[in-house]
Amino acid sequence: MVPIFICEDDAIQRHRLEDIIKKYVMIEDYDMEIVLSTDSPNDLLQYVDEHRDVRGLYFLDIDLGQEMNGVELGASIRKKDIYSRIVFITTHSELMTLTFTYKVEAMDFIAKDEPESIQKKVQECLQRVNEYHTSVTINEVDRIKLKINNQIRVFDLNDVMFFETTDNSHKLKLHLENSWIELYGSLNEIENLAEDFVRIHKSYVVNKRNIMTIDQKNRELTMSNGEKCMVSARKVKLLK
Repeated sequence: MVPIFICEDDAIQRHRLEDIIKKYVMIEDYDMEIVLSTDSPNDLLQYVDEHRDVRGLYFLDIDLGQEMNGVELGASIRKKDIYSRIVFITTHSELMTLTFTYKVEAMDFIAKDEPESIQKKVQECLQRVNEYHTSVTINEVDRIKLKINNQIRVFDLNDVMFFETTDNSHKLKLHLENSWIELYGSLNEIENLAEDFVRIHKSYVVNKRNIMTIDQKNRELTMSNGEKCMVSARKVKLLK
């Protein structure tokens, strides 16, 4: 999931931006979510400090009416979240040159004094980030890409528990840490998506890194989220 952050001191502008983002993300079914929307740069930096590998999309007002301006905030974010995408929103176009001074590579600039184009520009930013997030050229060993309802979704392997067959021969159920999702596919295809995936039964492919216990007598696995799945007698010995 791509976490989205907003830092804007004008409450009306902030709420409008939230509304544009939420509606577009919902309509396009993007794997994104507004995690924090605030007028405080310190609150935003605190969040980034407390979370590893954020890889967020940040919409920052340049003139925050505080000691720290948006460009300085962007520079601090860049140091902590090196894969961040930063979009500046401002009525002060002359301040854009500061982004070069502070070496902040901005993804885009959105002018507040052109309200008719704000929605279009924000949507374009979301679209570009989604394309990057779902691109097949991204090779990350700790993530897998799956097609869910005509959308390519990226899942952290740490969240993936197991896949199981369903009553529909063409559908599988993906069990995540706190939820599940149905998708079209076969276990033979799934097994080859990651080195940590292993076929333990005709109906199950599990993520080895999330196995908590192996009950050899009952031929049953317990995953890190407490869910259980069956394992064939032949695979018990292999797993142990």
